[in-house]
Amino acid sequence: MLLRRFSNRCFCTAINPRPWLFVGLGNPGEKYKGTRHNVGFEFIDAFAASQGIPMDSSSFKAIFGKGFVNGTPVLLAKPQTYMNLSGESSGPLAAYYKLPLNRVLVFHDDMDLPCGVLRLHPKGNHGRHNGLKSVIYHFRGNREFPRLRIGVGKPPGQMDPKAFLLQKFNARARERIDAALQEGVDALKEVLSKGLTESARCFNTEQKYKHIRLQTMPV
Repeated sequence: MLLRRFSNRCFCTAINPRPWLFVGLGNPGEKYKGTRHNVGFEFIDAFAASQGIPMDSSSFKAIFGKGFVNGTPVLLAKPQTYMNLSGESSGPLAAYYKLPLNRVLVFHDDMDLPCGVLRLHPKGNHGRHNGLKSVIYHFRGNREFPRLRIGVGKPPGQMDPKAFLLQKFNARARERIDAALQEGVDALKEVLSKGLTESARCFNTEQKYKHIRLQTMPV
């Protein structure tokens, strides 16, 4: 009921810009905290802390927060469905707020990027990521939503990718992710103020050079 009152009074009015929904993908529970697969959750928490947005409610199978960033309404969600069912939360959330999918930005781990490298894209495939597969399914097959890809690196040798994703970061990788958290927060603030297209172009150029610098450096 509180969520409904808040949305009716504050978010869905003619005088406010259309809200953004930021969705971080991960697995619930202490067992998964700090693992590679949960960096989407970490980015939501970092952005919420930077803007003073409390993640203190639960709705649509997600830990949920809402607030304003320089006058723009922002919704933050961490689905608690487990990674492979993330769309069961993000789909109904986007539908409830009547958001076009270009206002739903999904944060997820990516093994195809070096650890700590980020990319902002306006759309794309699921890239074999089961969380994204679920989101796309619950968006009725629509892939036209932006995403923040968070590099976690590739598993060493013949290590099972699933086991790799469920490991916690070592100290060096943790340093890279912590630096990336701040870079990501800054990029998201730019998205809210300047829009996705311009922000992504500048941000991805910076991250391209970071990619080149880090791709041969072990973690």
